[in-house]
Formats: sequence, C-alpha cells, structure tokens
Amino acid sequence: MEVTAIILFGIGLTTLLLQKNLIKKVIGFNIMDTAIFLFLAAKGYINGRGAPIIIDGVTDVELYINPIPAGLILTGIVVAVSITAVMLALCLKLYEHYGTLDMEKIILLAERRDD
Repeated sequence: MEVTAIILFGIGLTTLLLQKNLIKKVIGFNIMDTAIFLFLAAKGYINGRGAPIIIDGVTDVELYINPIPAGLILTGIVVAVSITAVMLALCLKLYEHYGTLDMEKIILLAERRDD
C-alpha cells in the first residue's frame, strides 16, 4: 500500500512540475493529496486490531487501531477540497483575464502588460 502511495505521489509531482496547463497542475496536486491520504491510511492500519469503538462499555477487541491517522485524513480531505476550490477559482479568473490556461503564455502576456 505504501509503495502505491509513493508511486501516486511521484505521478502527481511529475504532473505538477512538467505540465503547462493550470488545470492539469491542479489535477497533479490532487493526485499528490490522494497519495498522502493513502499513505496515512496504510500506516494507521494494523492487522489483527479492531476499530476504536466502544458500545455500552463493551468491547470485542483488546487491541485497537490508532484513530489519529483517520482524523488527520478527514481533516486533510477538507483542506484539500478547499485548496482545490481556490485554485480552480484562480484558474477561472486567469482564463477570463488572459484567455488561456497555459502558464508560459500567461507569463508572457503579463510581462507584455508590465512594459
């Protein structure tokens, strides 16, 4: 599971660094987020242990899985969705202003407007 997370992170990082299109960069960022969540979930799970849920003071299992990674994952998902919404809103405004989502063209157009 950890190897899969590392491969996904590499794919996301490569996409983020090599693509010129801003939407593809956002997708690469989301792939990296997903890889981190998968890695935390894989590290938080331990074979033979149960969920940390107690019902009416009775437990079925003596050993529990640590609930902190699950909490971190849920918090991370909320933050990732918020950041994605802001990035997409910025992409929309850049497209409205420059008429393109190609990063190199946006930089060139911005430099021309500064002159």
